[in-house]
Amino acid sequence: MYGYCGTILRVNLTTGDIQKEALDLELAKKYVGGRGLAEKIFSDEVDNKIEPFDPQNKLMIATGPLSGVQSVPTGGRYMVITKSPLTGTIASSNSGGRWGAELKFAGYDMIIVEGKSE
Repeated sequence: MYGYCGTILRVNLTTGDIQKEALDLELAKKYVGGRGLAEKIFSDEVDNKIEPFDPQNKLMIATGPLSGVQSVPTGGRYMVITKSPLTGTIASSNSGGRWGAELKFAGYDMIIVEGKSE
């Protein structure tokens, strides 16, 4: 599957629902990496008029195709994508360590958090 697990985990804080979704492999090939794929999905799902603290904003945690590969020096990295309260545009943060690899080992390419809890 070109370095992907093929599964997205969607967590809805409003309803409490947690669902697994199939990753669109054509999108994954076209928008390679955690950042590219997450930003594409984000721009498809979140209206650009949504404010950063609006419940319709989403938080996406994404790994790329090389996440979890031990022979790759940056194989533990992951991306966090959302709308920035500072700029009002898409924000992308990158972090390292074991978390990205562990997300991939758990069988997920991305977690999408949406909605608002009480």
